[in-house]
Amino acid sequence: MTSNQTIAVIIPSYKVKKHILLVLKEIPSFVSAIYVVDDYCPEESGKYVEANCSDPRVKVVYHEINKGVGGAVVTGYKKVLQDGIDIAVKIDGDGQMDPNLIQGLIKQIVVGRADYTKGNRFYFPRTLSKMPFLRLMGNSGLSIINKFVNGYWHIMDPTNGFTAIHKSTIALLDLDKLSERYFFESDMLFRLAICRAVVEDFPMHSKYEDEESNLSIRKVLFEFPPKYLKRFMKRIVYTYFLRDFNAGTFYLVFGKLSIWTGILFGGINWYLYNQLDLPTPTGTIMISAVLLLSGIQAILAFLNFDVANKPQKPIQLD
Repeated sequence: MTSNQTIAVIIPSYKVKKHILLVLKEIPSFVSAIYVVDDYCPEESGKYVEANCSDPRVKVVYHEINKGVGGAVVTGYKKVLQDGIDIAVKIDGDGQMDPNLIQGLIKQIVVGRADYTKGNRFYFPRTLSKMPFLRLMGNSGLSIINKFVNGYWHIMDPTNGFTAIHKSTIALLDLDKLSERYFFESDMLFRLAICRAVVEDFPMHSKYEDEESNLSIRKVLFEFPPKYLKRFMKRIVYTYFLRDFNAGTFYLVFGKLSIWTGILFGGINWYLYNQLDLPTPTGTIMISAVLLLSGIQAILAFLNFDVANKPQKPIQLD
């Protein structure tokens, strides 16, 4: 299955003392290294693992301050590069993710069809019904937003933390710039899009027991939108103006110019004729309408181009 490629599992450890030993016990034998990153855990989960887990594959890494899930994963990625591991899998320590699914998660990477794979809990409607309603609605909304932001229109469930990545892709990422906390998964997809990495979903069942999410609605509503907007603008500039000029560039530029020209032309003429207490001529209205409709059609053509413009060749094959 692994084609002689080495596999490592990264487990961010923060307030998961209750579940982590069971998670470690279930990690498959083909995994050659397990990095437990104690993210300045108040439960001292790192010491707990060292005292109660005899698995020689397990290495505990300690943070002197709490960096969040993203910071813990970045620490794990750096260990993967340092130790020459081929594929890094990230799972949570709270038992939500079944370690027995790792083999399926890494398959597309092992066979050279993807650089990064992630779980998708939206694939099986029957088990999706177990997801708390607010979390379901939130993940659905974030999925739509992320499609625009990162350009991976074919994937869902962007906040899913069950992921795998090839070392060649890790090496291209500026790890120190990755968001360290709850925006990590979304920021990761943005960074992968800039690298033109091939990303694929892995269908998985949702699993919810007694664990609680630390992600608040306030963070999503007030902290995430500015970050999404900034990354969306960066992706558009990098993809369609800095690294390449293509049909999408033409559609976008023409669409924006046409819409704004139509708005300004129509608005100015409406104001002038209104000041003269005269009806706006039909021809003037038609010109404004044609400009607006042409611009809207061009923007729709751009979106269609953007959907089709997903990366095709995995980075690991270069």
